[in-house]
Amino acid sequence: MAINLVKKIVFSLFMAIVVLTFPSLSIAETEKDTEGNHYCEMESSVKYEPRSGAKAQQGSIEIIMSDYLYKYGFKAFGKLPVELSLYNRYTGIDSKVSAVNLPARLIELSTGIEATLPFFNFNKTYFRVGVEPSFYSDTWDFPASSFRIPSYYYAIYQPDPKWTFLCGVAVSPYTQDPVLPVLGVIYKPNDRLAFNIVPRRPNITYALTDKISIFGEGSFAVNNEYEVKFDDTRTAVLRYYETYLGGGIGYKPNKFIQTSLSVGGNFRRRLTYGDSLGKVDIKDGMYTEFRIEIKP
Repeated sequence: MAINLVKKIVFSLFMAIVVLTFPSLSIAETEKDTEGNHYCEMESSVKYEPRSGAKAQQGSIEIIMSDYLYKYGFKAFGKLPVELSLYNRYTGIDSKVSAVNLPARLIELSTGIEATLPFFNFNKTYFRVGVEPSFYSDTWDFPASSFRIPSYYYAIYQPDPKWTFLCGVAVSPYTQDPVLPVLGVIYKPNDRLAFNIVPRRPNITYALTDKISIFGEGSFAVNNEYEVKFDDTRTAVLRYYETYLGGGIGYKPNKFIQTSLSVGGNFRRRLTYGDSLGKVDIKDGMYTEFRIEIKP
């Protein structure tokens, strides 16, 4: 088991190094270089969840995740902010639960395009729309049936440099929750403290120095759906649910690179097949995550 774990970590770190050699970008939800003609960032992380037992079942599960985000932004016609993105998430599952057959991996691959527009004639208010054609599967072959086109639409209101408010909807056709609200707030009372309560990665950060910061992070629920091979004759939808809460330390060696290491707890985790084909509830456990962001 130790050898398998080492292989997974080495593979994830290798993939992170490979993908970070390509030009890319990740945007903060509201802070973008609106004065420049373009901007770019890259972001990658590896998250390890040690083996935890299954509730009311024999066996246990160990999970390792790695994801990579690339985005490039520019101004179309010199005025309209547009962003292109590429995202990949790999979830490795080492299951010892014999009662439910689980895949060894879950894979998400998506591209995206996003535009930010003035919201009619409302002052300091913008409208953001994004479309992300994606594959959600357990194989790199990506069958056509695993293709989805999630999209999101929300308004951004910035009454002053300290406050930003988000409100809208995310639409995911052919999923269990096809429409979900998008709500968020960003508050930066000073140069050191920031509250980024936004959907994808909510966190609170405090800068101890120019290079070192501490932060808390968490999410009420993460729900991802994948089309996987259930047996030799059919496929099924597998949903992964997770809630997490933790904190860590960030280090910024220079103005282009930000790294962080965090630890915390995972709660209310479960893997559930659609059509009542079975599920596995995972006991509460811990996680460790390493993340790197590069802003050329």
